Amino acid sequence: MKTFAEYQIEARKTSDIDPDLNITYATMGLVGEAGELANKVKKLLRGDDNRDELLEGIKAEMGDVLWYLSALADDVGVPLSDIATDNIAKIRSRQARGKLKGGGDFR
Repeated sequence: MKTFAEYQIEARKTSDIDPDLNITYATMGLVGEAGELANKVKKLLRGDDNRDELLEGIKAEMGDVLWYLSALADDVGVPLSDIATDNIAKIRSRQARGKLKGGGDFR
């Protein structure tokens, strides 16, 4: 996969969710997969013996997060590439203003 647009198209082809549940299903899936990702990172940080297995699991969970994010982006009519572009612009602006640390969307 070379672009977010290609990924979003291919991911959409694998979805069989009831259209009436799309945005809810995608949001719940995204949160659930993010939790699974966090749990594997936690185990990595505490030094569990299966480091290589955990790293593979983290990679897989990141893929699941990406799939659900792509589904949610479809549901609200936003290309993943726009999300990525807008996010980098926001982070660069914060960096230029010395506001990378801290909280809040409008720092």
